[in-house]
Amino acid sequence: MKVDILRKKNLRVTPFRKEVLDIFLKNEHAISIQDIEDGLKDFDRITLYRTIKSFTSKGVIHEIVMPGDIKKLALCDGVCAHDHGLHEHNHIHFQCRKCEEVYCVEIDELPQLKVPGFIIEEQEIQAKGICSKCSVVT
Repeated sequence: MKVDILRKKNLRVTPFRKEVLDIFLKNEHAISIQDIEDGLKDFDRITLYRTIKSFTSKGVIHEIVMPGDIKKLALCDGVCAHDHGLHEHNHIHFQCRKCEEVYCVEIDELPQLKVPGFIIEEQEIQAKGICSKCSVVT
């Protein structure tokens, strides 16, 4: 699967890229650079940042910045339309107020905003609340 993702996005398959991609695949929520560093055994920071940049520019991952939070990264879904640096997803970014994790939540359709005099090329919807894991009463 890792190899297929990299090849589909025209990225060279390397052991390090597979290792970084594996960290994303193991998490169902968005992760920080620190989370990635913690998951790697031995790495060069420059190589990691170049890998993240390549993954972002090719549409393997996308950045999420929630107000008051550090930048997080999440896998793009298989149908992500990546063109000219824009990622098109039908999802919202949801941050849990209890565990503080950020999730990409698929929705059927994004609302279409119309702002007179402006052309909207990209929109991002952020929501906060309680995630399904934290809402389970134990």
